[in-house]
Amino acid sequence: MISRVINRLRTQRSVDAIEIAPVGWAEHREGVDKLLRSFYAVPKDKRVRLAKKTSNLFRGRSGEQVGLDVSGLGGVIEIDPIAKTAEVQGMCTYEDLVDATLPHGLMPFVVPQLKTITLGGAVTGMGVESTSFRDGLPHESVLEMDILTGTGEIITCSREKNVDLFRLFPNSYGSLGYAVRLRIELRAVKPYVELREVRFDDVEELSTVLARVSETQTYDGVEVHGLDGVVFSPEEAYLVMARFTDDEGPTSDYTREKIFYRSLQHSRGIRHDRLTVRDYIWRWDTDWFWCSRAFGAQNPRVRRIWPRQLRRSSFYWKLVRLDRTYELEYHFIKKPKGLPRGERVVQDIEVTPDKLPEFLRWFFTASDIQPVWLCPIRLREGVEELIGRGDIAADSPAPWPLYPLRPSQTWINVGFWSGVEGNHVDPSAPGNGAFNRVIESKINELGGHKSLYSEAFYSPEKFAELYGGDLPERIKAVTDPSDRFPSLFEKTVNDA
Repeated sequence: MISRVINRLRTQRSVDAIEIAPVGWAEHREGVDKLLRSFYAVPKDKRVRLAKKTSNLFRGRSGEQVGLDVSGLGGVIEIDPIAKTAEVQGMCTYEDLVDATLPHGLMPFVVPQLKTITLGGAVTGMGVESTSFRDGLPHESVLEMDILTGTGEIITCSREKNVDLFRLFPNSYGSLGYAVRLRIELRAVKPYVELREVRFDDVEELSTVLARVSETQTYDGVEVHGLDGVVFSPEEAYLVMARFTDDEGPTSDYTREKIFYRSLQHSRGIRHDRLTVRDYIWRWDTDWFWCSRAFGAQNPRVRRIWPRQLRRSSFYWKLVRLDRTYELEYHFIKKPKGLPRGERVVQDIEVTPDKLPEFLRWFFTASDIQPVWLCPIRLREGVEELIGRGDIAADSPAPWPLYPLRPSQTWINVGFWSGVEGNHVDPSAPGNGAFNRVIESKINELGGHKSLYSEAFYSPEKFAELYGGDLPERIKAVTDPSDRFPSLFEKTVNDA
């Protein structure tokens, strides 16, 4: 296993841009045919899933499922620079999508932080980034989708056609089918990004400013195009305001010796920085936010010899999988010292700005995890007015019924990706995922919710309250009457 991983590393893609040529419609049709042949080859009493080489999910998978062949569905089909749209295959990574669009001076409205996230995965799952306070979530710039359903049909849905499936597909995590093709809107983008990195010594003030900038899209009279933040403690936090610009000038490079999140730290006031637009888009991928420190990649002596092409989230993921398979950290570090196994704590949660200070103070008291990431989310203004109501989805007031967001409302995504030792476990919540259960309970207390890419422990009743009620089952009865895909609750809570 280890030797196979090492051999794969020799062909690891560079962190730099490469030329991405559109695959065209003929190749796309071949990829679809390959997918359908693999689907119909599976016995009808077997459940199916995608046979993906990469994943950004942090939850297990149980149950017997047969992988579908998506090897021909990983490209950009075509780009229309005049209409500012792209036709994209469902398994196309955002890295390839960005490298195909930037030469046209265009980018997707929202680009999730990690290069190997696929467009189809972000739309059926959850993807946020610093433009989400202006442009919402990745599915809000989707114009049309082809979705493989449980009947073996590929259904085209859009803002006007098969609207129920279109509105209920986001946050369905493959329980309703898989996106084969997506037509998305693109945004004109400038070549450079100016950053203003503002320090806050109090999370109350931080939250107030974060909410205000999210609503006004300005800070100190200057327009803000990207907004996120990093909190090291309740007494040390930073907001990063980005502005796209044509102005040329020197730029920083965080793919080499310098580390982006560490560069944010300063004693007071505002720090300024500049990046190319591509380096800004992927500023978090180089060190997997800050998770590369767990592998020693931020140690200056190690970093000098760590190959630059391996400074990327996809490589760190391989190391995580090795550890999960062989428990390397436990057997070589913890067990010799008589230490117990720790608990993985990898979550993205959302609370409203007024609840953010309470959550941050509680979290830093309850755990040693630091820093955490902040990213405000607001639904893209006016999109819900362009989408039909359908029959099933019309029962929900939310434009995207499987995720609890409402127009003109700000939520703050808080991301933390680490682990805790046994002494953090709450005695009232014994068993696997004990601290994760405590976090989930705290979020419920604050009226929040969380993304479903990692462990979740909701009861069926609470899950239904947060994620669409009976709507997932009602649309699934139409698109997957033979239950070829696990339900949303099975996939995200029971790890099916």
